[in-house]
Amino acid sequence: MMNICCEPLVKAITGAMKYSSTLSEKLDKNQLSVTEEACRLASITRWPGDHHIYFWKAGTDRLLLDLLLDYPKIHQLQRELSVNDLINIVRESQNSNLLFSFRPYLWDILGGLAANCEENISHEIHENELQLRVLIVCACLSFVDSMGTLRQVSQNGLTNMTECESACRAVLMMVYSPCKYIASLARSILYEILKPDGKDYIEYLLKILNAVLTGAKFGLPGNLQIVVSLMSLACYCSLPTYQELIIKFQGMKIVVAFIMWWLSNPVHLKRERTVPHLRDSFGERSCCYPSTEEWEGEDMLLLFSLWILAELLHHSAYNKKANSSDNQEDFPRSQLIQELQEICRDHNSHGSRWYAAYVLSYFGIFGFPSKLGKRIGKLLGERDHSDMKLDFVNEESVYVHEVILTVRCPSLLPPGESVPKQKSSGVKSDMERNIVKAVHLSAHVDQPSLLKLLEYVYSGYLHASKDLVKKLKLFARHCKLESLMQVLCRKNPKWGVDVPSFDLSPALGPAGHNLSNLILEAGSSAQLVHWNCNSCSALVPHLHVHKVILLSSCDYLRALFQSGMQESNLQTIKVPVSWESLNKLVRWFYSDRLPVPIFDCVWANLEPEEKFRQVHAYLELCWLAEFWLIDDLYEECYEVVISCIDSSQNLSTKIIQIAANFSQWKLAQVAANHMAPSYHQLRISGELDQLDDNLVEMVRAASVRLSQQGGHHSS
Repeated sequence: MMNICCEPLVKAITGAMKYSSTLSEKLDKNQLSVTEEACRLASITRWPGDHHIYFWKAGTDRLLLDLLLDYPKIHQLQRELSVNDLINIVRESQNSNLLFSFRPYLWDILGGLAANCEENISHEIHENELQLRVLIVCACLSFVDSMGTLRQVSQNGLTNMTECESACRAVLMMVYSPCKYIASLARSILYEILKPDGKDYIEYLLKILNAVLTGAKFGLPGNLQIVVSLMSLACYCSLPTYQELIIKFQGMKIVVAFIMWWLSNPVHLKRERTVPHLRDSFGERSCCYPSTEEWEGEDMLLLFSLWILAELLHHSAYNKKANSSDNQEDFPRSQLIQELQEICRDHNSHGSRWYAAYVLSYFGIFGFPSKLGKRIGKLLGERDHSDMKLDFVNEESVYVHEVILTVRCPSLLPPGESVPKQKSSGVKSDMERNIVKAVHLSAHVDQPSLLKLLEYVYSGYLHASKDLVKKLKLFARHCKLESLMQVLCRKNPKWGVDVPSFDLSPALGPAGHNLSNLILEAGSSAQLVHWNCNSCSALVPHLHVHKVILLSSCDYLRALFQSGMQESNLQTIKVPVSWESLNKLVRWFYSDRLPVPIFDCVWANLEPEEKFRQVHAYLELCWLAEFWLIDDLYEECYEVVISCIDSSQNLSTKIIQIAANFSQWKLAQVAANHMAPSYHQLRISGELDQLDDNLVEMVRAASVRLSQQGGHHSS
């Protein structure tokens, strides 16, 4: 909707906010509802997009001030006023008529605008410099007040803690805003406001984290209190004076310990479930309502602790003194690095993975480790199945693969060759497959730097010393590798930006078809009536793939291709699965992502036959993954089938038989356990008659175990 009519929607939202802010008297119930809904809608500023510029143009900063302050002449103040003068004015002008329930929305709006602002300040903000300064003062004062609320928090203080969380978040977004003007202004104002009690607050915040680690009777903090404490520490880390205090109070050691604690005891929190003002009754009722995932996902505690660690590393000599630092006494460097790499590889939020990569850069590791990158990285330098070698002037060479360079870094390829426009008969001939192109590199090419760049291209990350980083920046800039450039320069991750994915799927398109050396055909493609390949004239439904990518993830195929037997030279392999399953398999090979169903009300309303058709593909892949020795794929498909059984128990009768046909006895047992409560009903209705006798016995045995455990049977 925002893409279609962004500006009119923003005008409507800000128009409702403007109407409410101009009313001098207390708002009635209907007006309060309109105002609250307008503020709720305006909080979409926390999501990335093009709508932020329209909010600035609509004078949202002025609207926020009108709602926050009861001071009609606020817009007529002199720009030359000092921060202390503004603080006094703001304290005296706070709007007593503004309900506490409104304030979290206002801080979210402000924080979203700051986080998604462009680096180069726009004229809209320049024209509203005074309003922006006053807004930052308001947010910073509320942030400091939240420190007092943290000390007094109780089970009955949820509303106040909600405002604390939003105010802390707003200040965090401002002091780390990509807009240098906003970040600099926010930091200078925050520093002035924190002067009286900053040291005491830091000690208290670190004490809260210690309480989590030790389980002290200090008053074990709740999850929201921990979130606010971490965000507050991250705000303090933006100021060098307080960063030094945090390190002095062994804050780095505490934060590292907290990260390791979270990884051992992950506490998953979604912000919308933690703070009341984001709970939407409509969204809760609409299971398939499309929602935008927050950047922190369910890893808020991990994200903000990584954020703190990154800032402490950035402002200290920790990375230079790692061997002598107290922070390594309990958590060796190697253990911390290993955990950070696993965060990048795991299914964590984009925010956590970005900051894990940011922290890794202080240990000489630059990039974004991934499972697929780990597998592809082993191919660099392998002569088998390579089709190109790069020759250096010292007569040394490195073997590479044109398809990987084409997708990951085409700038490294020599110019001249293009994708054939005419259809071919299929794949390369034996002679073509055995040709290795030699590329002679200029003497000006720095060999160590190029080898490190290839390490990044193949694995998604690289190890480099400080001296080598300078040369790598030149390569990254020339090759237009913006993500690598960001981590090499150690720039703060921008809120809301996705982690770069290691995805070779473009090789399945035109760019990679002329490099294909294998065709995969599905064992069954009866459902495809009309088939046409854009790359060749073959009439059988198939996919053009690349041996080197397949063998990197499949030991069975690696052994087949390297066996030296007749099968190793096959140009076509018939895979004994359906066309739908083959597509999912190949997508997983190239992206490490398995397309999975979304178990919402759309799924619930599907016909049983359609549900079974979808789950059948994952049962096939479970069998194939087991046969081809692809453990990661098996685990993913297994979890999908389990989710299907859980969401539609009436599928169990069909799933148990197909699982048995594929020798997937583990899944058959799961289906039997789901059928156990209805065993007698299924037996009387005759639904068990279609199953093999051993499967009926499996269900009966599961029913007996359930009875012995005191479980409930359906009548």
